[in-house]
Amino acid sequence: MLRQDSLSFRGNKPSQAMTLGEARPGFSGTILAVDAAGVEGSLPADELERRLLEMGLMEGATVEVRHQGLIKRDPIAVRINGQASFALRRREAAAIFVISNI
Repeated sequence: MLRQDSLSFRGNKPSQAMTLGEARPGFSGTILAVDAAGVEGSLPADELERRLLEMGLMEGATVEVRHQGLIKRDPIAVRINGQASFALRRREAAAIFVISNI
């Protein structure tokens, strides 16, 4: 679990940071942290964080949002470090804090 100063990242979010779930197609950025505390979903927060980290969604990785679904913009297709591509639900992507590379 990635935390800033052992506190939830949600309370200490840098002003230009956003969640990957808020990003639109064409977004390119760097992952600042993974923090699933408070993210609603079918998995407990620690399990969601573990799965995201196993997929390569970890601090310092570059991420691009390639596509989005037609219904409610869900899921999103992301590319990590220019290599791996996969689909991710926006509610799960809300656990990933990013900052734009532009």
